[in-house]
This record gives sequence, structure tokens and C-alpha cells, in this order.
Amino acid sequence: MPGPTEILVETRAVGVNPADWKTRASGGWLGAPPFTLGWEVAGLVAATGPGVTRFAVGDEVFGMPWFPQEAAAYAQYVTGPARHFASKPPGLTFEEAGGLALAGLTALQALVETAAVLPGQCVLIPAAAGGVGHLAVQLAKLRGAYVIGTASAAKHDLVLSLGADEMLDHHTEDYSALKDIDVAVATVPGQIAELAATLRPEGVVVALNNKDARAVVDVEGVLMLVEPDRAGLDVLAGHALEGEIRVLVDRVFPLAEAAAAHESGESGHISGKLVLRP
Repeated sequence: MPGPTEILVETRAVGVNPADWKTRASGGWLGAPPFTLGWEVAGLVAATGPGVTRFAVGDEVFGMPWFPQEAAAYAQYVTGPARHFASKPPGLTFEEAGGLALAGLTALQALVETAAVLPGQCVLIPAAAGGVGHLAVQLAKLRGAYVIGTASAAKHDLVLSLGADEMLDHHTEDYSALKDIDVAVATVPGQIAELAATLRPEGVVVALNNKDARAVVDVEGVLMLVEPDRAGLDVLAGHALEGEIRVLVDRVFPLAEAAAAHESGESGHISGKLVLRP
């Protein structure tokens, strides 16, 4: 049962993220196993703990509880602080909402709160068809930015439909021709030096992977780890409610097939999000 200020959520959908398979492989922030993976969840409030005022039993919610501590969202129920959740936008399916919190907060915190993207700035987003990337494209456009994305050629039309202004084929083109980028979001580890070379003098590269920590220091960039944030979730929910962002769900797996979902994610060929259904 939930403790004070916590809610118990009956999970209807769980987002699968690179943090999941990387933690599975290395232990990550959770240390040595055993542990249960999963942080991105959507479902129904099954019970509320003492002091909770935001939600009632039966409410539809989505959130990212406890990250990077263990949330154990690969389960039928998950417990977390009420303020690590927000009301699910009524126009989103549980699967779409289940893929929004972690990826959406990552994009929002990187672009808005860390880089403070302004109208007219140029933003470079590698892996623009991925889970974080496809939401980052849409959020950057909402900020009035000119967005350059990278993806395989087969995904260019998809990303352009989300608002990207220009696309590069990451199989055949590199960043060497790009100059005067204001903000580059390192969605893929190991690209810091290449991304930094595209920046204007006051530009910034925001890295999302801890493996890039040393490289970020070398180029005076910023390393960012996403945090649970009720206000940010409400912003994302508002954008989704108004139809300003779309959550692309590539494939939904039964929870029992989590291993197959990880294999699919690690292949790097997905568009949008992978989701588990308990």
C-alpha cells in the first residue's frame, strides 16, 4: 500500500527506454541485481496514501516515479510520490501516455530548462526519430526554433511531419557541413566532439548520457540527467491535450516479452517509443 503522500497505480502501460536496457546490463544507478526495471508508467490510481490531495482512486495518471532510484514499473502495480505523476491527457491512449513521461521530461528539461532555447535559434537533434528525439523535435518547434534532425533516410518524412525543418541521413552524412548551431542535444553517446564542432561561439551541447561526462567538460557543454517533475509533466500534458505534441508508439509488447522489447530497442531501428502492456 502507498505510504504518506504516495499513490498506488495499477499500470496499464510502461515505457521502455535506453535507461532500462543499460541498467539491466550494468546495474547503473541501481547497483547489483536483483532489481526491477522501469520508470515510465501510465495507469489508474488504485489507492492513495495519507496527505495526497492531487488524485483520487480511479484517476488516470502518467508519470516517472523515483528516477533514477528503483521504481519497479515493470509490474502490475507501482507506488510513487503523488507529485511524480500528472493527470493523463484524455486524448492520449494509455500506451501513448506510458511513453511520454521520461522521454518527454528529458526533452523538456534539456531544451527549455537547461539550454533555454529561444525563437529563431537553430537546434540540432541526432536520432530525431527516437523516443527522446521525436519529442525534442516537437518541443523545439514549439519554442520557435529551426530544427535540424538526423535519422536514416527512411525516417526523414516522419520527422519532417513532426516539424523538423531539415534532415541529415546519419548513414551517409556527417555534421562537418553544419555551422552556427545554437543548441545540440546529444541523444546518442560518443558524439560530443562532433556536435561541439557545429556550435556557434556561444552555443551549447547538452549531453543526456553519463558516459559523455568527461567529453562534455572538454567542450564546456552540459551533462543533464532527467528528474521527476510534476510541473514539467503538466506542461507535457497540456501540449498533448492541445495536439501540439504527438507520442509515436512503434510497438507494444506484453510485459512477459520485456526481453524482446529490449532487443528491439537496442537494435536502434525503432521510431518513437516501445511500450509494455502488463
